[in-house]
Amino acid sequence: MKKIYSLGPNSPKSFQAYPRGIDFDLESGTIKKSRKPKSSNLFHPRKMIKSIGNKFQYYYKLHPVLLFLISLSIGITILVVLSLYESKYRMMSSYINKFNNVGSDSSESYPFSKLRNLVMVAGHSVYTSSSCEKVDREDAWFLESYQKHKGQAATFVSHIEKGVEITGNDDAALLLFSGGETRKDAGPRSEAQSYWIVAESKGWFGKQEVRWRALTEEHARDSFENLLFSVCRFRELTGNYPHNITVVGYDFKEERFVNLHRSAIRFPDTKFFYSGTPSSQTSREAALKGEELVRTQFHDDPYGCLGSLRRKKLGRDPFHRSIPYPNGCPEIEGLFRYCGTTQYSGPLPWA
Repeated sequence: MKKIYSLGPNSPKSFQAYPRGIDFDLESGTIKKSRKPKSSNLFHPRKMIKSIGNKFQYYYKLHPVLLFLISLSIGITILVVLSLYESKYRMMSSYINKFNNVGSDSSESYPFSKLRNLVMVAGHSVYTSSSCEKVDREDAWFLESYQKHKGQAATFVSHIEKGVEITGNDDAALLLFSGGETRKDAGPRSEAQSYWIVAESKGWFGKQEVRWRALTEEHARDSFENLLFSVCRFRELTGNYPHNITVVGYDFKEERFVNLHRSAIRFPDTKFFYSGTPSSQTSREAALKGEELVRTQFHDDPYGCLGSLRRKKLGRDPFHRSIPYPNGCPEIEGLFRYCGTTQYSGPLPWA
């Protein structure tokens, strides 16, 4: 039988030889402070970068050419993406700044930012007289052979007066006389400047208040450019494109402007108006025949950039003036560059 020996009632209980959870130094008999375990974070930026660098160096030693080509392609891709983003950002910023609020640009940037409507008077001749008292006489104007009819000069004056009248009745309208330096023998004088001088000599036909908002477009060489260039000039002066357009010219040219030129730039027909005045009685028959021919040409060549219309346009630039557009209206640059027999289908601010 196994015996159990007791040490007596005062015998000590069992004890631990060394404290738990701490380090005890047997030689010195002292307790050491335990070190806290390092945190085991999964993400170490320095180690990660160092690891990537080591891998890159390793693969570079194995396949230097391949790695170079891969790096180059990645760099080019990044540059292309950044370039596309920058281009898109600039375009969006331009449209937001320029079209969200009509007339929102400061007067310092655009002196006529509050004006919304365009009144365009298409020029037909250059005033050559040194005296402003002869505006109604044919010998004061440079006339082509087909224009030399009695009463022809008076029709030019009637166009000018009509443009001033329409503008005077619309406080939001900007009047533009349009026409370039089209006649070599007339010297470097533009049709547009001639019309402005005549209006000035006539005291703006009793509407002097129109003077401050009547300006010129001095590069157009045909009727289509009268319209397109004036739209761009309006943008240069106001910071916006016109809400409404009124064209002043001969009554027999209405179909050309309304159905052909307006359609070519896709301007809304509900916002496009034509105010026609009659030609001289002695020239009307010949004028109607000539107009029928020109309409046919623009029907086949709506942008006047091919064949006979192009040659005629070049002939009306004897001083080789550089055309500044579309610098002042970059939003419709595509329309300026387009040449075709079908309607331009690119983006337009008013379409």
